[in-house]
Amino acid sequence: MNAPLWQPSPERIARANLTSFAARIAARHGVELPDYTALYAWSLANSETFWQELWEFAGIVGQRGTRTLVDGHRMPGARWFPDARLSFTENLFGRRERDDTGDAMVFWGEDKLKRHVSHAELYDAVSRTAEALRAAGVGAGDRVSGFLPNMPETVIAMLATAALGAIWSSASPDFGVQGVLDRFGQIEPKVLFTVDGYWYNGKPQPILDKVAAVAAGLPTLRCVVVASYLEAKADFGRVPHAIGWQDFLSAHKPETMAFERFPFDHPLYILYSSGTTGVPKCIVHGVGGTLLQHVKEHRLHGDVNPGDRLFYFTTCGWMMWNWLASGLASGATLLLYDGSPFVGDGRILWDFAEQERMTHFGTSAKYIDALKKAGVVPRTHYGLDSLQAMFSTGSPLAPEGFDYVYQCVKDDLCLSSISGGTDIIACFALGCPTRPVWRGELQCRALGMAVAAFDEDGDAIAAGSKLRGELVCTQPFPSMPIGFWNDPGGTRYRAAYFERFPGVWCHGDYIEITEHDGMIIYGRSDATLNPGGVRIGTAEIYRQVEQLDEVLESIVIGQDWPPGELGDVRVVLFVRLREGLTLDNELIAKVKRQIRSNTTPRHVPAKVVQVSDIPRTKSGKIVELAVRNVVHGQAVKNVEALANPEALEQFRDRFELRS
Repeated sequence: MNAPLWQPSPERIARANLTSFAARIAARHGVELPDYTALYAWSLANSETFWQELWEFAGIVGQRGTRTLVDGHRMPGARWFPDARLSFTENLFGRRERDDTGDAMVFWGEDKLKRHVSHAELYDAVSRTAEALRAAGVGAGDRVSGFLPNMPETVIAMLATAALGAIWSSASPDFGVQGVLDRFGQIEPKVLFTVDGYWYNGKPQPILDKVAAVAAGLPTLRCVVVASYLEAKADFGRVPHAIGWQDFLSAHKPETMAFERFPFDHPLYILYSSGTTGVPKCIVHGVGGTLLQHVKEHRLHGDVNPGDRLFYFTTCGWMMWNWLASGLASGATLLLYDGSPFVGDGRILWDFAEQERMTHFGTSAKYIDALKKAGVVPRTHYGLDSLQAMFSTGSPLAPEGFDYVYQCVKDDLCLSSISGGTDIIACFALGCPTRPVWRGELQCRALGMAVAAFDEDGDAIAAGSKLRGELVCTQPFPSMPIGFWNDPGGTRYRAAYFERFPGVWCHGDYIEITEHDGMIIYGRSDATLNPGGVRIGTAEIYRQVEQLDEVLESIVIGQDWPPGELGDVRVVLFVRLREGLTLDNELIAKVKRQIRSNTTPRHVPAKVVQVSDIPRTKSGKIVELAVRNVVHGQAVKNVEALANPEALEQFRDRFELRS
């Protein structure tokens, strides 16, 4: 394609926060920064100054200190702002007055419940919850967990936890008991926040039996705070240490908070790897790195401004919830949704967008593809004048997904396919409101992040060469994890990211840096196919197969062939078809023809097999490695990470895979 799908107008470029930031840098440092490419290069060449300037531009509240980076040559081991003191909660409240009656949060629980929470109500609720936690014995460094939907109480409990210097960790209520214990059991929380249940696809999902089992398995708990969601007053007598939310707060009146400030690397969150290769890794993120990265991504890359209304479809078990919550620091109203996105034939989120005047719509590539398959055309049914930007992550957004957004959602929209991860609680690549959107490409590498593609020998691949390699980051950045929980000496942490290329962060994505200085992601490196010794990204196959009307979704693996030998690998594709369809020789030939015509003969699967469901994690990512393990008769150690673990059974002992 010779023309971009979208080009920002001169007026939009002029008013972008990114433009203001670049002008500030140019004036203060006597440099010329004519475009994003120049600003990005400057942010890497002047890394310490960049993060200092971001702190000031974003209005971070706290003491920055005199030193910016210590041991900057060490990776891991570099320390950012070692003299700084700040409060995450204080910064998320910003400089708003306590009596501000504007919306801090708007919550939709499917079509069952709608609530507006003002800034004043949020402040008072956090004040009372923090004091209740303090009375329960929670202090700096203690862990507080949330087994909660994406609702206002979750944000309130997190902010109260952070205000005390305690560490917040959350999981979605659709997790099974063992999945929760695999996570929270490692970190030994003092308090657990939860609910009586939640709504999904129009049906109530009570969870108090699960909560009771979870509480029984966490001997360090002092209390379990239960919010009523399904019922006005839930009966939680069978839950150990349980107390109702309002009863928990009843002894505490709203007070003006005296925000205690903590070091830059004081632990804020514990997040969990979502893989299925073992018990989840507990990844610890700090106050300062999380805050700086998120305000950078919101304000500069997402062009979020005070008064904007920020939405991301996420559960509390995915880092995008943490990312969304930080929108408060940029003055945005948080639009929270919990439940199925397909209520009302897939229109519920667009009802939300129109009625609540959404400005930034975040979702997954899978959701966009599902809308396309269902023929939903939001622009014909909804007034989306307020919508300025759309974010997509979770998996690569195919070029056809870009087409769908501009044809069926809105043509004047900055579509930002973004990518990073739980590991960094941030993004390596994301949107740029001053650059065009090119079909199939992430717009830019993130400011201050020295992102490159490395070949097998650890050499950087030139942008525009059309060669692919490992996504790496060659310089330290503030949101690198503090470490893993219970990892003395950091052995597992170093092994996870720094063994492949010593001194360089290796993220595990297979990418290309394009001629537009954007990025294309071809899938996870550990899921990359290797037939005949040639590396193939799985996203290339998904893109072609899922264009076929008959195919709803697919998953592809490399199967060792012949089995039991150290021989070659053959490509095996599993497809979930539209209801009522059966995979026959004609459709198999059509699938293979689609792939061969648009990729290479090496991409064509040796086998195409029909399945009824595709296994995925709680955050919606398909699990290629888990399927590969099952096909090869190997154990999947952490099935509790899956939203639908039963889907794995259909891959065992398949007759079609023996020949």
